[in-house]
Amino acid sequence: MSGRGCLDVFGRIKKFLRGRTLVSGAVVIAAGGFASKVLGALYRIPLADVLGGEGMGIYQMVYPLYCILLTVSASGIPAGIARLTASGERGAAESAFGLYAVIGAVGAALMFALARPLALAQGEPAVELCCKLLAPAVPFVSVLAVARGSFQGAGNMTPTAVTEVLEQLIKVLAGTALAIRFRHDTALAAASALFAVTLSEAACSLFAFALYLGARGRRPLYAERKVSRARILGFTLPLTVAAVVMPLSQLAESIAAVNLMRAVTADATALYGIFSGCAVTIINLPVSLTYGIAAAGIPAISPLAAAGDEDGARQTARKCLLLTLAVSVPCAAALFAFAPLAARIIFSSLPPAGSALLVKLVRIMAVNAVTLSLVQTASACLNALGRPAYAAAVQWATCVLRVALTAVFIRYGGMLAEGAAVAANVAYFVAAAFDLWYIIRNGKKPGFVFGLKRRKA
Repeated sequence: MSGRGCLDVFGRIKKFLRGRTLVSGAVVIAAGGFASKVLGALYRIPLADVLGGEGMGIYQMVYPLYCILLTVSASGIPAGIARLTASGERGAAESAFGLYAVIGAVGAALMFALARPLALAQGEPAVELCCKLLAPAVPFVSVLAVARGSFQGAGNMTPTAVTEVLEQLIKVLAGTALAIRFRHDTALAAASALFAVTLSEAACSLFAFALYLGARGRRPLYAERKVSRARILGFTLPLTVAAVVMPLSQLAESIAAVNLMRAVTADATALYGIFSGCAVTIINLPVSLTYGIAAAGIPAISPLAAAGDEDGARQTARKCLLLTLAVSVPCAAALFAFAPLAARIIFSSLPPAGSALLVKLVRIMAVNAVTLSLVQTASACLNALGRPAYAAAVQWATCVLRVALTAVFIRYGGMLAEGAAVAANVAYFVAAAFDLWYIIRNGKKPGFVFGLKRRKA
């Protein structure tokens, strides 16, 4: 066989193995994410029974602020560190631990300080204690995110999957026990259930850091090049800017929706609890399956893009998007068809009126299983190819659209929780459409692949 023929065979073998690695990595992390989401959904059964609609509303009203601070201190880390590690900069995680532990501590202090203003803005005094008990979780999540990013960048998805399941398991056990212990006081029961989140994040971050130290014990013979904190921030901050949009829109939505619904009904908090705490929980189950595709895509695409293999990067990104559609479309159809069954199994404690509303909301939002999954995967592909700015711009625009439509549908459309559901549908459909349009358009232009200029030979 000629030298050229050998190279061709070798190239085909590499592409085959790369495809197997992508799928196997996606399966591992998707299995962990799905198991985690299933545990979380099952957790809502006793939690809804103990807290009721009012308590679930309080529980969910705290999460948007927590998620914003969590996003700032942790959300961009796994993808950014994974991209740096996959590109050959193995010292990224070591530099990132100290940096993001400090950022996480600042986030915790900020959440503690904002507890009272948030409670006043939402008109729910119980939110203050909930925020204060949840605040210490923020720095632990930052450390956990750095460890996960380091393993993902090396192509090892198992630690992420294991810690996701462990994280949820501790939260379920501790949260259920604490909520039952204080069930005589709805506000205190909700706050204690949120404190279980802090306990779970603390335990998982220590476990993940121990795994990282164990892996670091097998150091290479050569000295690893240190990665500057400025370079780490350069990779993680754009992703943070994009990721912070969703929790920010949820925070604005929780304030706008609850206050607008309160002008119409006394059950505003309970209605928002069914929407955000129940319907969104069910919708997020299939989305968690496709998270594995997004996470596995980064270490598969980044080295190809860094090496200038634009055709390989394009093919891998397309494969990620097609896998996402293959998983999410059947799931969306199943959600629509089996919404009554899901409502009866997961949230059996809801009264008949609440259960009927939940079924209606799940059917309205079933399409989100597809659009959210596509946005998640497309954003990961754009990040791996060095183009997170476009995804961030689209996310910010759709954030404004979602909050504005929520207010319009509730105030002028005669819809309550249904208005928030329809607004979320429109917003995520717009985000998915613009992301895919950008990717496909640039993929077809000569000299461009997903916005990345083709290098000259």
